[in-house]
Amino acid sequence: MSFSNGPNQQTTRDFAGRKLKTLPKSILDNNPNNISKVDLQRNRLKQVSGIAQLVNLTDLNLSRNEILDFPEEIRQLHHLKKLYINQNNIKCIPDNVFPSLQQLQFLKLSTNRLTELPSDINQCLSLSYLNVSNNYLKDLQALVGLPNLQDLYVEKNKLTDLPEELFVNLTMFKATGNPLRKPPGEVCVGGLKDIRSYFTMLRDSSSTVKTIKTMFLGSSMAGKSTLCRSFHESRPVEVDEADRTVGIEITEVERGGVRFLFWDFAGQEEYYITHHVFITPQAFVILAIDLSSYDSTDPQSFKDHVSFWISNIQLRVPDSVVLPVGTHIDQCPDQMDIDRKKRDIDSKLQSMLSERIKALELRKEELQDSDDPSLFSDQMDDLSRLTDYNLKVLGLLLVDCTKPEHIQMFQDHTLTQVTDKENFPSIERILPGIYQEVEEQMQDLLRKEDIPQHGRVNLSDLLEIFSSQKDLDPQNFKCILRYLHQIGVIVWYEEIKPLKEDVFVKPSVLITLFKAIIRHDLVKQIREIPIHQLRRNKILNKDRETWVSDYEEKATLHNVAISILVRKELEKLEIDDVDSVVGDGKRPGILLSLLQHFEVCLPSKITSPLNPEAPEFHPSKTWVASKPYVYDPDTACMFPSYLKNNDIVLKMWGEDKLSDLNVHIYFTSEIPYGFFHRLIIKTGPRYPSHWPGKDHCCFRSGNNLTLIKAKTVNEDQYIEIRCREDNDIEIKKSWQMIREIMFKIDQLAQEWPGLCQLVHSPCKERGCAAFFKWRDWKDWMKDRKSSGSSNSGSTQEEKMTCRNGHTRRTELIYPRGLFNSDST
Repeated sequence: MSFSNGPNQQTTRDFAGRKLKTLPKSILDNNPNNISKVDLQRNRLKQVSGIAQLVNLTDLNLSRNEILDFPEEIRQLHHLKKLYINQNNIKCIPDNVFPSLQQLQFLKLSTNRLTELPSDINQCLSLSYLNVSNNYLKDLQALVGLPNLQDLYVEKNKLTDLPEELFVNLTMFKATGNPLRKPPGEVCVGGLKDIRSYFTMLRDSSSTVKTIKTMFLGSSMAGKSTLCRSFHESRPVEVDEADRTVGIEITEVERGGVRFLFWDFAGQEEYYITHHVFITPQAFVILAIDLSSYDSTDPQSFKDHVSFWISNIQLRVPDSVVLPVGTHIDQCPDQMDIDRKKRDIDSKLQSMLSERIKALELRKEELQDSDDPSLFSDQMDDLSRLTDYNLKVLGLLLVDCTKPEHIQMFQDHTLTQVTDKENFPSIERILPGIYQEVEEQMQDLLRKEDIPQHGRVNLSDLLEIFSSQKDLDPQNFKCILRYLHQIGVIVWYEEIKPLKEDVFVKPSVLITLFKAIIRHDLVKQIREIPIHQLRRNKILNKDRETWVSDYEEKATLHNVAISILVRKELEKLEIDDVDSVVGDGKRPGILLSLLQHFEVCLPSKITSPLNPEAPEFHPSKTWVASKPYVYDPDTACMFPSYLKNNDIVLKMWGEDKLSDLNVHIYFTSEIPYGFFHRLIIKTGPRYPSHWPGKDHCCFRSGNNLTLIKAKTVNEDQYIEIRCREDNDIEIKKSWQMIREIMFKIDQLAQEWPGLCQLVHSPCKERGCAAFFKWRDWKDWMKDRKSSGSSNSGSTQEEKMTCRNGHTRRTELIYPRGLFNSDST
């Protein structure tokens, strides 16, 4: 396709998605000097011989092809301003290319196989945008000296040290997914201001520190707390059932020059909904497995004790190192039983990891073997990305926590693993000396009781203390706070408006607030509220039974109940400003703000009375909505993960119909625990009329009714979206609604880097098992202003036929823009 403004005007040639293997002759034979832009993306090009003839080319798109060697002819395109050559298989770029491209401003090289950049790329003097993410680069020294570079993306490479000179003119920088030590990744997350502050402070003094966040995971009563406390005390520590972890416990210990930050996660299912808040990348995970209750002959036993945890770790933090530890071995019948269980777990773990890689490779091959693989290049890149992740699961370590020598062995083995740079290349961090001074002084303030013992401090108070004592600039101080927050030493949620002025010098205080209502024995806690506390809040005893009933039947906890339970914990901590934590009747407190921010619960009205402050409607005036609901002590919080059935959803939805628009979003390899319930919480506010259930949820927008379900069929896990389809106008609105929900799903999926999504539309013929695979769909999903179903001026009705011969109108299978997808 060619676009031109006149006989002597520059033209654009569009050859995207044509399955081309060579450069089209029409480009070279028909006035090549007049061509300024060429789009060759999504083809099967391995080389572009002849491209140098397009001497006036300014824009060239070669993305999503099969190029192995960087085309050297490009050096002759002296007018080139934009070059897309991402999503190929380029391993190296020769010298003497970029010095010839003095007008090149935009270069996208992401998702290739580059291990280094050409040494003369810094002679490309006009370059202002560079994306080299998803490669294998180990240093960026070649980029130093680019005078106009402003936007730089280097995510998911192998970078450890970044040159300070690189940041002189940058206005955008992204480097997540690298084993950075200088500056540490936790500093880079804070953005360019923090990086520059880091290098400024580094000039005064520096130190090398070794810090590792260590997370203890495993089923209830698996021995996590025993391992954690025994390691801390360097001796066997017995933990009885009454003293088991509620929520999360945080401790710190130093061994062999390494600072361990221990996070002991409770194993009961009720607590899983908060795990995503605190589980962070590049962590060391100790997975406690109770060998005394493990049954090597029962597949469900491996799933419950091992694979459930490994799968969720793999999805959430796929670059972690996991040490499985067999506990309670003193309760096993004999050594033969212990050895048999160890062999079984090690063998099944290796099979589980290798089978996952094989499954990803098979899915990728399936897409590569389609009629037009270029339509699925984004999905293939996602699959390749997952195979590149290196979740390292070490061999099962047997620990008898009743024996001192075993505790010593556990400590020694752990220290060996975390200091192995193959496991943790960024365990050493180079920090300005002031970082450690600030942290030590915070702890000193606690010891001297210059700040409250509960550790919750106002940001401005801390700024005043450190500006006077350390002569520390506020910007530099905030940079240090962000780093300490990222490694888990303090908590400062500056992105949450109600909390941005609160710094928790002791993160355990925040965990205590969570534990007040996120606990396995919540009903017991409600029933044990003293009668005088109920009366103080003008609550009758029968109201207490209503709270219990609503919690057990509707997964809903009244705000008044939350307030009373949290106040009880606050009194123990001697926190005086109770209203700021639980809410004062006008604003939600810290706790509800946190729970809603992290999508643990959803605000829910017990009743819906008329709003006396609602604006009056008048036909001749623009109607203004009343203020959105913020906080009301007479309302409640719904915890979707605690719902036990789908009755209310099925009542609203009725029966599935063949005429429903129907989309299946498959996940590799499974839907993460809590994902569906967080989707409900994320999507609910978008549609005020919604009805959540255990694994179903129904949304209404005008006349459009949409259902989402979490399903498992033949071990394939997916989310099904169904929309009622009544007429052509409603079809457009239905696709818009599906787009909105898919956008929320994809937004949520970003928090699980180990996830990959594949989308199918099932055939609408009753009993037919055929389906239609969606081509790359995220561009359509992000273009939320488009209706997704307009016919783009076409008067001919398009139809699709499945592999079994059933034909339907295309817009009942796909939204417009995806009509070139494959059927299976």
